Amino acid sequence: MSQFIDINDYDASIHREILDALVRQDEAIVEVCEHRAIAEMQSYLSARYNCQKLFGTRGDARHQLVLMIAIDIAVYHIFCIHNPRNLSEVRKDRYERAIEWLKAVAKGTITIPDAPVLEATQAAIFDPIIHRSNRKRTNRF
Repeated sequence: MSQFIDINDYDASIHREILDALVRQDEAIVEVCEHRAIAEMQSYLSARYNCQKLFGTRGDARHQLVLMIAIDIAVYHIFCIHNPRNLSEVRKDRYERAIEWLKAVAKGTITIPDAPVLEATQAAIFDPIIHRSNRKRTNRF
């Protein structure tokens, strides 16, 4: 799972000089933020998708939309290390958009095309149907 995001993948979202300045040339910080981003995504996606297969892919086999969302979340966490008060509006917006997308995927209003879906036996554990009734009324005559 730690190899889902490659350091070169950040080039499409953030300049390498800015990334190096934020983490002070320490790639271990980037890896920690990647793990946090993937764990955050798994909390939303694990009810419907096989996260081990989804995040276990490498290279060109990775789902590009999932990779983009993971990078946006990881970059947000990296920026929060530096100075969370002066966080760029673009980073906040991309993070909020990523979380909204993950919530919609968790609800089932959005699907991830070509992503590995859980098998029926595993998906049955996460029953999306909520069973409830009206609250009890007391009638006095």
